[in-house]
Amino acid sequence: MRWQKYNGESIRSTIFDAVEEVIKREDALGNKLKVYIGTDSQVKRGIIDFATVIVFLREHKGGFMFIQRDKRHHRMTIKERMLLEVQKSIDIAYQLCPLLEKYKVDLEVHADINTNPNFQSNVALKEAMGYIMGMGFVFKAKPESFASTNCANKQVQ
Repeated sequence: MRWQKYNGESIRSTIFDAVEEVIKREDALGNKLKVYIGTDSQVKRGIIDFATVIVFLREHKGGFMFIQRDKRHHRMTIKERMLLEVQKSIDIAYQLCPLLEKYKVDLEVHADINTNPNFQSNVALKEAMGYIMGMGFVFKAKPESFASTNCANKQVQ
């Protein structure tokens, strides 16, 4: 699947190489980066639209992101969909982990799952938290999961 920048420009290299290029460029400019990965989805007329984002925040200097979109045409329960969102984020985090460790860039994995049990997405909270933390990543859920709940969400609306 292809990755693109926020302006729609396609990323022609591998995501690993593109992220490494960003880290090197920002380091040369004296910027300290932190990376956040999150996925959100929206069901529209039986089609599930997923967006996974890699958000790069510069300390005190704003940020930018890379986006990957995907569509699924089969029905899923809310729990299945939430856990697939988490899996998509984990897959990217796992791919980038050696690179982020090499350059000492902090990473958080964000899940669009509500910590309030009154919301439907909460059914997947325990499994998602266990999955992400079990892989060794820092986990954030709503309301702290801006990469998934804001950035990825804008892409599937």
